[in-house]
Amino acid sequence: MDDKGSLNNLAFSATVHCLTGCAIGEVLGLIIADALGWGNFASIVLAVVLAFFFGYSLTMLPLLRADVALASAIPLAFASDTLSITVMEIVDNLIMLLIPGAMDAGPLDLLFWGSLAVALAIAFVAAYPVNRYLIAQGKGHAVVHEYHHGGHEQHYDD
Repeated sequence: MDDKGSLNNLAFSATVHCLTGCAIGEVLGLIIADALGWGNFASIVLAVVLAFFFGYSLTMLPLLRADVALASAIPLAFASDTLSITVMEIVDNLIMLLIPGAMDAGPLDLLFWGSLAVALAIAFVAAYPVNRYLIAQGKGHAVVHEYHHGGHEQHYDD
């Protein structure tokens, strides 16, 4: 596979990883907020906090399994995921706010799940070029990817 194909595949994989952490955090946050009767602002704050928590956690687990010290894994996770998760969360929450009734729908409503699926899909599209750019610069998930594959540094050209 050529470098461009590898770059695209790695960016896609990094964005799926980001989407997974964000989706877990969003769903859990919105369900908890709904169960507690919280309003939209508190619901969004909890969902965003949990999205970052799960996104970082999903990055740190393989690093810790690869015997990277926790003190090293934490800044690596922050460096590789912060921009991608930020973009994904901004887009996801804006879309949820723009879909009429989405923020008022509960986890038992089809509108909740449909809106969340649409919002996350659009957020994925927004975060993919961010991840691709970072990886092409040897940043973002490219740094974490090095630890997964024996510390070999690989940079990609756009």
